[in-house]
Amino acid sequence: GWPAGALIELLIDHVGTAELQLLQSALHAQERGQIVFLQTPYQPHACSLLQAGFPQQRLLWLRGQKLNDALWTAEQVLSSANCAALLFWQNQVKAESLRRLHLAAQHGRTLFYLIRSSRFKDHPSPAILRIHLQVVQQGLSLSFIKRRGVQKHEAIILPMSLPPAISMRSSIESDVRHTENAAARVGRDSFAALATRRLLPSLVS
Repeated sequence: GWPAGALIELLIDHVGTAELQLLQSALHAQERGQIVFLQTPYQPHACSLLQAGFPQQRLLWLRGQKLNDALWTAEQVLSSANCAALLFWQNQVKAESLRRLHLAAQHGRTLFYLIRSSRFKDHPSPAILRIHLQVVQQGLSLSFIKRRGVQKHEAIILPMSLPPAISMRSSIESDVRHTENAAARVGRDSFAALATRRLLPSLVS
C-alpha cells in the first residue's frame, strides 16, 4: 500500500493522467477523516466523484489565492490529524517548503500526495516515493524515480480503461465565475472555518 505520514510525489506529463483513478482504491480504504483536494487545476466534477464512490460529506475542496496560503493550508491539514488524505496539485514548490510539508506529514497518518509536472522529476525532493505517471496504450505506466529499498528501473504497467472514471472539468475559467463560493478560498485566518466546507450540490451536473 501507499505509505502514510510521508510526502509522496506523483509526476505527470499533463493534467488528467489518471492520477485520481490510480489513488481511488487507497482513498476508499480510508474509513475516517476528510479527503482534501487542494489547488486542483480544474474544478472537481462532483457527479463523477460521487459515482466513483466518494462520499460527498468527506470531500473538501480548497483553493489558496496565493502560493504561501496554499502551502500554509497544506501544513495545517497535515498537522491537524483529522484528514484521511491530502491531494495537493502544485508545480512550483521550493525544496525548503517540501521539507516542511514532509515533516508536518510525519506527525500524523495522513496520506499526502503532491501532484506536479514531470518536468520537476530531476529536482531534489525529500519525498520517500516519487513516481512518474504516463498514459500508454495498455493503461497507466508507473516509473519509480525514487523509492525506499532496491530501486526498480523497469516501469510497471497498470491495465485500466481510459479516460478515467473520475474526471475534472476543463473549463474552470468559466465555471468558477458562476460557482465562486463553491470552493473554500483559503487565507491564514480562515482555516478553522473550513472544516465544514465541502463539495456543494451546486457542483453536481
